[in-house]
Amino acid sequence: MMPFQRTCKEVTALVIAREDRVLSWRDRLALRLHMAICAACPTFERQVLTLRNAMKQWRNYEGDETLASNADDQPPKQV
Repeated sequence: MMPFQRTCKEVTALVIAREDRVLSWRDRLALRLHMAICAACPTFERQVLTLRNAMKQWRNYEGDETLASNADDQPPKQV
């Protein structure tokens, strides 16, 4: 295998590792080359980005805590 060619398994590991650390220039180049020729890995990358953005929004969420606590105190409605 060529030095910059990676399998899909290796690329998904790099996409996940990129969340925690800066990749080396070799890994970034290999990732970019693989993404240009693979149909599945860009989809996985978008899913990881979607999860990252959802977690960021969740961490920054400042909802009304009183509504949630009051809902727990209410008895269930009888039909």
